[in-house]
Amino acid sequence: MKLINWARTSLAACVTVAVVGTATAFGGVGVAQAAASATPTGIVLGVGAKESQRVVSWYAPAGSAQVVQVAPTNRLSHGNFPWNATTFPATVAANSVNGGFNGHATIDGLREHTSYSYRVGTAGSWSPTYSFKTQDFDGNFNFLFFGDPQIGSSGDVAKDGAGWLDTLNVALAANPKAELLVSGGDQVESANTEAQWDAFLAPDKLRQYPWAATIGNHDVGGKAYEQHFWTPNTDRSAGFYRGNPSTESGGDYWYLYKDVLFIDLNSNAYANNADAAHIDYVSKVIKAHGAKAKYTVLVYHHSIYSPADHANDADNQQRRQDFPTAFSKLGVDLVLQGHDHSYSRSYVIKNGKKANPAEEPGAAQVVQGPGGVIYVTADSASGSKYYDLTAPDTTKDPNYGPDPLNPKNHWANSVENQEHVRTYVKVEVRNDKLVVENVRSGTCAAPNAAVERGNVSWCGPNSGASPAKPVGSLVDKVTIRPYNAHGHGDSNPGHHDWSVSKNEKGVTTLTDVS
Repeated sequence: MKLINWARTSLAACVTVAVVGTATAFGGVGVAQAAASATPTGIVLGVGAKESQRVVSWYAPAGSAQVVQVAPTNRLSHGNFPWNATTFPATVAANSVNGGFNGHATIDGLREHTSYSYRVGTAGSWSPTYSFKTQDFDGNFNFLFFGDPQIGSSGDVAKDGAGWLDTLNVALAANPKAELLVSGGDQVESANTEAQWDAFLAPDKLRQYPWAATIGNHDVGGKAYEQHFWTPNTDRSAGFYRGNPSTESGGDYWYLYKDVLFIDLNSNAYANNADAAHIDYVSKVIKAHGAKAKYTVLVYHHSIYSPADHANDADNQQRRQDFPTAFSKLGVDLVLQGHDHSYSRSYVIKNGKKANPAEEPGAAQVVQGPGGVIYVTADSASGSKYYDLTAPDTTKDPNYGPDPLNPKNHWANSVENQEHVRTYVKVEVRNDKLVVENVRSGTCAAPNAAVERGNVSWCGPNSGASPAKPVGSLVDKVTIRPYNAHGHGDSNPGHHDWSVSKNEKGVTTLTDVS
């Protein structure tokens, strides 16, 4: 497969229409030409709908026509793009907050095992050139998952940004062939504060590896999230918004990458039957595309088996009722979450219960069995904020009590951890297994904003009683083996139709109507 060139033909018409429109809007060609000279900022490489796509999103102070220009890196000469570089016209729209404009374009037709260079803008007004590399379009791969950078939450944007930058550098130095960077949500502290977005987007790694964005509760309250990230296959129906779609960000989306079907949900929308709408969305996506994947991975912000401050929040109690049985019936393999700024890895959970009562805490290898799902919560990737673990409290939620095998933990969790050091999660996707690792990307030393500023009073394992372990050491590792070669059994969603409803108690249920 080669990069297509058809976009160059339609580009001329798009440029003509957009420039004339801008000139008219501003009252003269001179203004339009001046606007066209503006350089794009906030460029971020995003995941596409499949392996051969990437989405590029950016900010621009002008609404003039813009493109993404792409060429194999080995065809650049002294940094100059070849005359026949492929151009992909952008969709450019006025920002609804903070002024200026946002643009995005989908790069399509990428080849395997190829290094590409790209830039954003127009002739005479290009961004710097960035590069990325594709790998195999099938087979094994690794991806990295990052919890709550939440830039600004420590009270010091610069320190939070330094921790975020360091985690990305550490993680990708250790895993240079990682193929996706997956978000657990809460990129920033305040939804529409562009200084925080600037610090989040500052690392060049976000222009070299595709970022799969997730909406957190700190992102959802404004439109800046949607202005910064364009995601593939996104359903922006009103039910997938927490509030007013004209002032908040929202939407559910999915993409296929090799043997994994990723489905990303806006978990901020949970009331007024929104959880049922999410389950219906997941069901339809799996029915349409699940047969093409060996594994199904769900990503959303609010951890339902949370180990810390948010463990018994009313909204999480609602999700604990609504989601687990549906996810088991739909054949979901792994759920990745954030929100609680601490780490947890669940036991194998089936229909909202521990599948095997004898599964030992911290087991290094588990077998899913039919309907078995693993839920992972990621700790802070930036060090901007940590939440201490909480003891199970049945007075707040009688259904989320202690683990009989390890009473200090909640019953659902095989591992709960907080050391007040930065971490990230690595997932290895293999033909016969998933391997999940929680990896330390920092120590108690800077950059670690929450520790530096005294926002937490201790640092290190065992509530600070032990010294911090080195960067790159593992907090946790588990090998998850599916119970057959396909990762699904009789519950294979490709062969089932599901009806989603709520019973008289308000609990979401999933009924097989095949």
